[in-house]
Order: sequence, then structure tokens, then C-alpha cells
Amino acid sequence: MRFEIMRLDEVDGSTVDSTVVDAASVNRIVQQAAAIGQRLWIRPAEGRTAS
Repeated sequence: MRFEIMRLDEVDGSTVDSTVVDAASVNRIVQQAAAIGQRLWIRPAEGRTAS
């Protein structure tokens, strides 16, 4: 399964950038974001391709 991960602006919560990754990469990305206090939005990628 693939997921779209969007990095969110710290002030207004708008999407700054996004990427599509496989399930195995989600944990690593979440851990990195947690370490620096970055806000993410993660959702299933329904037909999207990796960027």
C-alpha cells in the first residue's frame, strides 16, 4: 500500500509539500518528523505515484 505524506506549515496548517511513499517508509518519515516537531498529514495514496 502507498501513502501520501504532506508536510504542513507550522503557522496555518497549509500543505507545504507532499510525497507518496510505500508503507515501509512511513514509520521512518514519521520518526524523523517527530524528532524535529514537524506536522504531517498522512492518507492512503489511491492511485498516486511516488515523487
